[in-house]
Amino acid sequence: MEEKKETPSNIDEYIDSCCPEIRDTLREIRRVIRETAPDATERISYRMPAFEQNGPLVYFAAFTNHIGFYPLPDSIETFADDLAPYKTSTGAVQFPIGKEIPYDLIRRITAYRLARNLGKPAEEPRRAKKC
Repeated sequence: MEEKKETPSNIDEYIDSCCPEIRDTLREIRRVIRETAPDATERISYRMPAFEQNGPLVYFAAFTNHIGFYPLPDSIETFADDLAPYKTSTGAVQFPIGKEIPYDLIRRITAYRLARNLGKPAEEPRRAKKC
């Protein structure tokens, strides 16, 4: 019988439970989100780190081959051009492990979500420069 993993009680426990090779990346994602939304509440939701302020902001999770980033569907649509290099679905993005993580994009998406939640007009996303 397969042993059921215990749900971590906070983000520190979640990160500590991940393989050592990606802990620094997860800590940096958390730092970027905290810096962008310093008043957001941290918690574990759906067994992954979640940030909330006037509703859900963003979630992230570690998997074998990628880090999932969950900024809700409106963000995926709004930042579609910037997210084009990554695998996406309705409300999720996959950042491959071993490739550079787009921390600035995570920052901009988090700021967008925060502005939406606070009811402020959101700044239009900066489009990625095309070569």
